Parts: sequence; structure tokens; C-alpha cells
Amino acid sequence: MIDLIKVMKAGLAVSALVFSGSIFADNNSNAEPLLLAQLTDGFDAQTAYMASCFACHNSGAGGAPNPNNPDDWTARMEKGMDTIMANVINGVNAMPAKGLCFNCTNEDLQAIVDYMIETAQAQ
Repeated sequence: MIDLIKVMKAGLAVSALVFSGSIFADNNSNAEPLLLAQLTDGFDAQTAYMASCFACHNSGAGGAPNPNNPDDWTARMEKGMDTIMANVINGVNAMPAKGLCFNCTNEDLQAIVDYMIETAQAQ
């Protein structure tokens, strides 16, 4: 049997959380979102790669080019950096737009791509 008192208490608790969240959200409605560079001492492409890209690119999931495998980058580099960046920004195949680095600027994304290509070329 349903305990109506418990249901009412749970509903009241959820309502209080929603209400308090709306108060805080309203107070910060003009606040700009923090960028990754603001959360650290500066943007670090390797750190961003590890946080947002590593899982797929290191394993090659969905055909993601592995920075540790230069052959993965040959055909992509032949298409040119503009195509690579368009794919990173807009998403391609299994990779979502911005490759899950939603707070990254296009310049941040370029730095991550540069890091991956430099890593591949160093192999």
C-alpha cells in the first residue's frame, strides 16, 4: 500500500529543491559560463584531450584517429586542416560536435587537434 505521508513529504522535498534551484538560477541569469581556461591556470590541450577526447581517440572507437598511430592521420591530413576543423566543430561519424568539449572555443579545439597531430608525427 502506498504511504501517502511519505509521498507528500517526498513531493514537498522535491518542490523545495526546484524552488531553491530557481532562486539561485535567477540570481545568476546574467553570468557567463566558465570556460575551461578559466577553471585552470590556462588552457592545456593535453589536459583537454585527456578529459574529452581520450576515451574514443585512444581506443579508436567509431573510427576515431589515434594520436599514437600516424597512419590514422594520413588521409585526414590530406583533406586539409579546414576539413579537420569543420569535422571537429560540427561532428563527424560517431563524434559529436566539439567532441564533447562543449566549453572549448574553436581556438581550444584547434590546439587539441594540433596536440593530436604533433603526437602522431612524433611516433
